[in-house]
Amino acid sequence: MSNTVETKAKCCSGSACASMARPAAPALLAVAAGTSSAKYRIQNMDCPTEERLIRNKLEGMHGVVALDFNLMSRVLDVHHRLDSLDAVVHALKSIGMDAVAVDADADAAGADAVSLSVRQKLLLGLSGACAVAAEVGAWISHTDASPAIIALALVSIAAGGLPTLKKGWIALKSFTLNINFLMCLAVFGAVAIGQWPEAAMVIFLFAVAELIESLSLDRARNAVRGLMQLAPDSASVRSAGGEWQTLPVLAVKVGDLLRVKPGERVALDGVVARGESSVNQAPITGESMPVPKRAGDVVYAGTINENGVLEVTVSADSAGSTLAKIIRVIEETQGKQAPTQRFVDNFARYYTPAVVLMALLVAVVPPLWMGAPFAAWLYKALVMLVIACPCALVISTPVTLVSGLTAAARRGILIKGGQFLEAGSQLKALAIDKTGTLTVGRPEVTDVEALGDMERDAILLLAASLDANSEHPLATAIVKAGPAAAAHKAVAKFEALPGRGVKGEIDGQTYYLGNQRLIEEMRLMSPALEALLRRMQGEAKTAMVLASGDAALAVIAVADVLRADAARAIARLNGLGIATVMLTGDNALTAQRIGADVGISAVKADLLPEHKLDEIRQLQARYGVVGMLGDGVNDAPALAQADVGFAMGAAGSDTAIETADVALMDDDLGKLAGFIALSRKTRRILTQNIGAALGIKAIFFMLALNGAATLWMAVFADVGASLLVVFNGLRLLSRDAAKPPSA
Repeated sequence: MSNTVETKAKCCSGSACASMARPAAPALLAVAAGTSSAKYRIQNMDCPTEERLIRNKLEGMHGVVALDFNLMSRVLDVHHRLDSLDAVVHALKSIGMDAVAVDADADAAGADAVSLSVRQKLLLGLSGACAVAAEVGAWISHTDASPAIIALALVSIAAGGLPTLKKGWIALKSFTLNINFLMCLAVFGAVAIGQWPEAAMVIFLFAVAELIESLSLDRARNAVRGLMQLAPDSASVRSAGGEWQTLPVLAVKVGDLLRVKPGERVALDGVVARGESSVNQAPITGESMPVPKRAGDVVYAGTINENGVLEVTVSADSAGSTLAKIIRVIEETQGKQAPTQRFVDNFARYYTPAVVLMALLVAVVPPLWMGAPFAAWLYKALVMLVIACPCALVISTPVTLVSGLTAAARRGILIKGGQFLEAGSQLKALAIDKTGTLTVGRPEVTDVEALGDMERDAILLLAASLDANSEHPLATAIVKAGPAAAAHKAVAKFEALPGRGVKGEIDGQTYYLGNQRLIEEMRLMSPALEALLRRMQGEAKTAMVLASGDAALAVIAVADVLRADAARAIARLNGLGIATVMLTGDNALTAQRIGADVGISAVKADLLPEHKLDEIRQLQARYGVVGMLGDGVNDAPALAQADVGFAMGAAGSDTAIETADVALMDDDLGKLAGFIALSRKTRRILTQNIGAALGIKAIFFMLALNGAATLWMAVFADVGASLLVVFNGLRLLSRDAAKPPSA
């Protein structure tokens, strides 16, 4: 959790975005100017209790500028102007925080899992046995302060409570109101009024609770660890002598050739040099079905080779792989506070002192003003102190957000921070670019209409042979739709006809392939052909006519076709109550046709980049929170203005992964609805957690005032609230959390 100012990174590239970028906040500039940064892993830094203790110790210390906390990774980032950090390390050690320096890329995998030594288990067991024995002895003898019961209580406190007592003493010296200090007050208060069994049971239950809470938080950390373990540690690499040898991934260089056998994971990003196979890309892109791969195709580290052997030329080292970028983004997002998290942290800052003051008044006012028994009201105050800790409230937000971010990453949705995950639940409108977003972004042959008795294959053979020498996008589409290059006919006397098409001689016959203008100049236009061309133009298709010198032979239509899932994805968004608007620079006729085919609510065409920006502003004025989905530089200003910017098909793209608010790692538009569904579920769980944490505490405050709550019940309530919100947040890691709703 970070309390430094964050600026919003936008999904954009090029100078267009730079001109639209918002200036960095002054506080962030102040931290960055002339300072250095050092990261420390603190293994026992688990929750806001430790964060507040460290802040009280280091903030205000000479040379320390700012502190960033990542409790999920147990990493403290110290921004400083110091020649030596020995004083910082010593200060941390003085409050029981052993700090180990780590590099700038430290992540959750470096944090050790919670475990107990045999000695700790024996001491905890002894503490529990003695506490239970003291309670049973008190119940049988009807006294809480016999020598035997006192002895059992002291053994229990010594065996299980020394770490808590030590932390309480450190908190006292640091003038920090945390749970350890409050727990020590409760124990000593119980002893002072002769409640020895109660004191022993409280200290034992608290020790067990601390352990359970740490174990539950480890589940959230394990989600990130699981991502890091997707890529193997070694790879089969071809040596200079042509032999295959197994090397550590860190030793593999860009340009090396890897061999990936069936069933193995790809070790590094690369391009297939030889072989054909199907690759399961779900860990990176979230695609449900394996993707065919052959020479020239890109593969990603962490994906699984399904069948054939692949030889892959490495394109990025382990630190630069797409998987490494995803993990790095998730780690960085854990330090960015979402609005709910900032609210909770600010609330907790005032909540704890207020509750402690209330407990003090409960202990003092009734005995002094009303002559009530001091011991009874002191006991009620001690119960209130135990339940006062805001841990459940504060820890609920980061656990929930990290779980949501990790669940999204597993499904190929990379979210750059909790603030965007939350903002998704408030989206009212989504602006969508057309080319490369709703459509595949490249022309494809859609129709082949013979005007005589020529077969489709023969038409495409002649057209592809004529266009094989052209680099025009329409020619490329026709060549791709035709037979393999080896089957092309030889073309003699080839000639490009600027603005019209091409012509060439095949098997002694001259053929033409061109637009309507060329056919009209050749006087080959007929009413039937004119009607056919007019129909195709109305369908937003570009028509090319294949002709001989004396007759039109066929019409080939080319268009930027819709993505297969576009209509279904838009239907899901509309079903979620999201207004969808197409923003495109294409002509109005084509845009309206595409919009009608997919079910877009509104279409805005013939737009320049600055016009798209104006449209986003108008949508924000009308709807409030607005998203923008695009894939090109011309979308950059609009993406920068939108509340949430979505990048399309970001896998392998440095720019998209580094700068997008939300990056869809493949070209699956359905993930938009999945993101919104996950965002809304995250919002609901955050609300549930805050309500549960505050509600449980409010109930026990009332029970304490009525004398119906005991100290050990208060410990159960406090710990129970923490575990409840943690496990509720972890529900986001379930398989259906980011599942898009049915259309």
